[in-house]
Amino acid sequence: MIADNIERIKQELPSDVMLVAVSKFHPSAAVREAYACGQRVFAESRPQELQQKALELGGRFPSSPEGPCPEIEWHFIGHLQTNKLKMVLPYASLVQSIDSLHLLKAVSDWGVSNGRVIDVLLEVHIGAEETKQGFHEEEVVDLLFDSEKYPGVRFCGLMGMASHTDDPGTIHADFARIDGLMAYLVDLFPELASFRQLSIGMSGDWKIALQHGATIVRIGTAIFGQRDYGTR
Repeated sequence: MIADNIERIKQELPSDVMLVAVSKFHPSAAVREAYACGQRVFAESRPQELQQKALELGGRFPSSPEGPCPEIEWHFIGHLQTNKLKMVLPYASLVQSIDSLHLLKAVSDWGVSNGRVIDVLLEVHIGAEETKQGFHEEEVVDLLFDSEKYPGVRFCGLMGMASHTDDPGTIHADFARIDGLMAYLVDLFPELASFRQLSIGMSGDWKIALQHGATIVRIGTAIFGQRDYGTR
């Protein structure tokens, strides 16, 4: 089933859009099944789970021991507390969910201390829910004007989630808003050569996201099925 799901999605996905398989709450066996059919990029949202799977399965970073899936690339997509950095940053090739200046500074400081430059996306609050994490548009602009203050990170783009709704018009509007911000930032900060990634779109709305400049889509349920919240 997993292999069929991945193949079906990849047939509709442009070659220049990265498919990130969201494996959170799914067992390592499911990751191995997806890996066996060619999927290489996976995302987790809980630090302990990412660390556990990286140590068990391996990964492309030197901090990951040898394992059955040595070419895995791990992304982190959840809210990251600064006291959990050591569970994520040694293994993740991209942190998609930088949602505060406090976290950004902590990640940058960790990178400097460990001789690394951490690739990050800035999470933008574009949905209607007030509970969502992330920066507002003007905060992103101000932050990037001060990008030299964060020598331990590389700014690679934006991440966002549409409002939790079944209304396609609202989803289109949310994604158009972040796409417009992305275009504005690329034009405003040409010196940030790596700032090119736009991570929008999940299992229910990734096809809409493709219409609004997505370069990364994060798909879990449509690949793995419903989550097993008891998985540890």
